[in-house]
Amino acid sequence: MKPFAVRRCIAALAAGATLTLTLSSCATMTAPEARPAAPVAPTQHHVVGSPHGDRIDEYYWLRDDDPQAKRPQIMDYLRAENAYTEAMLAHTQPLQERLVRELRARIKEDDASVPVYDNGYWYSTRFEVGAEYPVHLRQRGGVDGPDAAAPLEVTLDLPALAKGKPFFSLGGFAVSPDNQWLAWTEDTVGRRINTLRIKNLATGAVLPVRIEGVLEDVVWAADNATLFYIRQDPQTLQSGPVYRHVRGSDPAADVLVYDEPDKTLFASVGHTASREFITLWLTGFTTTELRVVPAHAPAQAPRVALPRRPDVRSYADHLAGRWIIRTNDGARNFRLMQAGEATLADPARWTELVAHREDATLEDFALFHRALVLEERVEANSRLRVLPWDGKGGFSVAADETAFVMNLSANRDPALPRARYVYDSMVTPQTTYDVDLVTGARTVRKTQPVLGYERSLYDSARLWVPSRDGKRIPVSIMWRKDRFERDGRAPLLLLGYGAYGYSYDPHLSSSALSLLDRGFAYAIAHVRGGSELGEGWYEAGKLEHKQNSFNDFVDVTRHLKAERWAGKVFASGGSAGGLLMGAIANQAGMEYAGISMWVPFLDVVTTMLDETIPLTTNEWTQWGDPREKAAYERLLAYSPYDNIERKPYPPILVHSGLWDSQVQYFEPAKYVARLRARKTDANPLLLHMDLESGHGGKSGRFEQLREQAREYAFFLDLAGVLQ
Repeated sequence: MKPFAVRRCIAALAAGATLTLTLSSCATMTAPEARPAAPVAPTQHHVVGSPHGDRIDEYYWLRDDDPQAKRPQIMDYLRAENAYTEAMLAHTQPLQERLVRELRARIKEDDASVPVYDNGYWYSTRFEVGAEYPVHLRQRGGVDGPDAAAPLEVTLDLPALAKGKPFFSLGGFAVSPDNQWLAWTEDTVGRRINTLRIKNLATGAVLPVRIEGVLEDVVWAADNATLFYIRQDPQTLQSGPVYRHVRGSDPAADVLVYDEPDKTLFASVGHTASREFITLWLTGFTTTELRVVPAHAPAQAPRVALPRRPDVRSYADHLAGRWIIRTNDGARNFRLMQAGEATLADPARWTELVAHREDATLEDFALFHRALVLEERVEANSRLRVLPWDGKGGFSVAADETAFVMNLSANRDPALPRARYVYDSMVTPQTTYDVDLVTGARTVRKTQPVLGYERSLYDSARLWVPSRDGKRIPVSIMWRKDRFERDGRAPLLLLGYGAYGYSYDPHLSSSALSLLDRGFAYAIAHVRGGSELGEGWYEAGKLEHKQNSFNDFVDVTRHLKAERWAGKVFASGGSAGGLLMGAIANQAGMEYAGISMWVPFLDVVTTMLDETIPLTTNEWTQWGDPREKAAYERLLAYSPYDNIERKPYPPILVHSGLWDSQVQYFEPAKYVARLRARKTDANPLLLHMDLESGHGGKSGRFEQLREQAREYAFFLDLAGVLQ
């Protein structure tokens, strides 16, 4: 990083005998080589025990599980890190401000969503100029469109609800079958700790009842009075018992519907396409179970409709007296089955609708009265296929590019004659289409505005990179044609994830245009661990094969350099993608001119040993259960926190949130403390801890821009671009 004059001093902190931070003095440093001194966290001897050996974690003291506040010593340290980061990036502040203006200028501030039909109303959202959050609206109408004479009603005013709150996120949103009542959940902390609230849509009155400590899901029964919701487990945060609430009653009298004893499973509630059943899903990474309650008899106990089976994942929906099931039973990439009302629980009595394919993964489906719509993935591209129930005239929805994203969108009402989907690519803004289920005619409903964007200036490609073990790694890459030369000198930002079977699709990033306009290329490495090339690609990047994810990312990096796509490569990833960043920093760090980690999963062994930490037990199937010796040794071999060495590391910027419920704040905090103590270089190591947010960062649409601008300014500065 270039030398600069410090714009603010960092005061030395003393927080009692347990914490003394080594910080810079308050003297202004103007010498060319002057830098503020980094915070140095004290060490405390702490033993992390396991059945297979003990480890010393000298920064374990940074952990505090209090959901309301952290110890003063910890807060002092985190504030010192934030102040240090601000000081180290002070010379980029003009660039950050320019970036924020650029990013905001591409956003249509008075934007509105495409209305979505459901049960007699068209629902939409609308942003006002300057608003961080949208207003939710509805208008009466039929399947062919809204009634122009009907008034536009406000269902939920998020700007009003969020006013005065540093964080606000809308979770679930459910309208009763008679269209008179709205139930919603809201999070004002960022830790998925939601409050359930109810509104009378006829009068606009919000009921006084507030059910605290719930998850996002909420669904109405057919009586328009009964609500199903999930009380958040106070320890694991990610799941909990399902309860039933009757509107107008005391929440203390709410009835426990079901409490799953296996804490490796997630609970969720919803309803079938037919609206005949309330669904209670119990899902894990290797098994599923469906329990149902008749929507017209909400007091009935849930019955098992689709039993769990080891290593079988099945997902079912109901319409017109039949169940449609997407299952991996005997079909690694999934197939589609059909069952009658009484045969869902017996797979031997299912009939096949869509056979398994080795070259295509069946990822999702939507039910309509006229047809069945499939979402499939072939060669890293998701695409749609429409199958009429009469077996005649099926068709695939056309795509116009070689690398693209085509996903089912909101299709809430099966009476619709058209299916809604969204399409985009690295160079094509997201476009919402309706496709006629009979004729296949496509109608554009909206192209998301990206103000100032000139499509003709940019280009993209799908590359196939050879891995060290002979596989083909798909890479999506984008550049600006008049600013980028494939001459081996250009800077390039490479993104990656590679976990849980989630595909990292190549969407157009309006933010990334600010890099491309300054000569960068922008790429995504679709490494193993995702499902871009099917379930086999996913399985080849988890458990004992996890090292493939890291190798793939490094192989892509080296190939892009060798093929002259890049000179300097910068890398970025978040959450499990942050684990990817931590691993490559240890294993091949000096291949990168800079690395950015967002809410990174870094202390793998300690976290996976601790069943009190959210997500731990749920994810043993992804990483391994370290109570078993072989899994312990595998995790220890790549855990970023455990493999920090005394050697040079590239410049690194770490972003986290104090109230993160998925990757606890202390993982990145400990990582930075240990890395700073051990690395032998003078490259910047920066931590920004947002003290008011969780895993998703800032909640407002404009607040988020400053986080992105900070990362981009970090990379641009390292690339020698401060304009």
